[in-house]
Amino acid sequence: MIKFKSLNRNKDFLKILKKRKLNTKYYTIYFDKNSKHLNKCLNISFVMKKKIGNAVIRNKIKRKLKSAVQKILLKKQQIDLNCTYVIFGKNIVYKGKFDFIFNEMTNTFKKIKQINS
Repeated sequence: MIKFKSLNRNKDFLKILKKRKLNTKYYTIYFDKNSKHLNKCLNISFVMKKKIGNAVIRNKIKRKLKSAVQKILLKKQQIDLNCTYVIFGKNIVYKGKFDFIFNEMTNTFKKIKQINS
């Protein structure tokens, strides 16, 4: 099982937010290639804006997105481990079905892999 490593410093977030992004119905994902090749863990952060709802809603959205990424890692290995990702969840994830979110996430990571190749 591959562990998730979250970004901790503000300058790391700002560096990634200046790079490439993809918008979807459920989330916005920012990504960039790592200069260091660390294949043991996935550099990914799940971020929510405070305007979306209370803490319960924001945490549920983060859990749904995180479980979709975990499922992709277990089954398909579509995610490039040499990239850093920041995912901003949207309000529609809270009421959305997990299958739709999972399919959208799979397609997004396929696009990212094609862009980076």
